[in-house]
Amino acid sequence: MKNWIIADKEHLGGAPRVRGTRISLAFLLESLAAGMTISEIVQAYPTLTEEAVRGALKELARENEKAA
Repeated sequence: MKNWIIADKEHLGGAPRVRGTRISLAFLLESLAAGMTISEIVQAYPTLTEEAVRGALKELARENEKAA
């Protein structure tokens, strides 16, 4: 299984982001909350793939379950 969510101080000030991109998880979630579909996000940000978006969302969900 790949780790889709990464964070390092060299990119986005250490904010969690989708691996291989400079797209933060917060931005991804805000885009989805604003009504964008995964397909629309991928079209607008070609560094993303549907696999990466879905993988990051699944990872986030698993981390949320662990914290609960």
